[in-house]
Amino acid sequence: MTLNSQMILGRPYSLFTIHLFTLISPPIQSNMPFTYLALGDSYTIGEQVPFEENYPNQAVQMLREKGLAFHAPEILARTGWTTEELQAGIDQHHFLPQYDFVSLLIGVNNQYRGHSAEDYEKPFETLLKQALAFAGNQRERVAVLSIPDWGCTPFAANHDPARIKEEINRFNEVNKRIAGKLGIHYIYITGWTREAVSDPSLLATDGLHPSGKEYRRWATEVAGYFSTQLS
Repeated sequence: MTLNSQMILGRPYSLFTIHLFTLISPPIQSNMPFTYLALGDSYTIGEQVPFEENYPNQAVQMLREKGLAFHAPEILARTGWTTEELQAGIDQHHFLPQYDFVSLLIGVNNQYRGHSAEDYEKPFETLLKQALAFAGNQRERVAVLSIPDWGCTPFAANHDPARIKEEINRFNEVNKRIAGKLGIHYIYITGWTREAVSDPSLLATDGLHPSGKEYRRWATEVAGYFSTQLS
């Protein structure tokens, strides 16, 4: 099954290419704030939740609460993006010379459009190598997040949850293996997203995307890992 180029999981694209340096409250420290680049799709921009509740912004706020000075995250993501579309976005974006931290979460739209895990492998590896380059080739400053399982949401009622789970697992096997090959930290959040079957508070009002409560769990993992690299 494939999607119209203007739709993803039944929703229109919404563009969030964000390059901001203020968020919620000023950093506790003012000397040399760290930079964080988050690459992805709707799960990175936080479709359907307030901007400050997406996982990159929640992670930065947690890091600030630890006394670490961070700029607001720079987010390059768009609802509906596949690996190829994220690549096109990267090709057109103006980046800083280098970032202190970079995260990558991409692939759900490849799966939704009927692409195979094998077809996902090469473009994902290319993106992860670029993420590593954005971090100045410091492997410990990059994190990959696994792909959430949308088959556990009400939106998937007319789909086959078992098939979706199987395919998401295959995609995650690919991105985990590539992350391991490149020495990149891997954060598995897929299991949490499957709890939405019995806990609707983990979903946004569209019954598809995660809520701020769910993103907080991802952010805790991201912030926790980043902070260990600064201790």
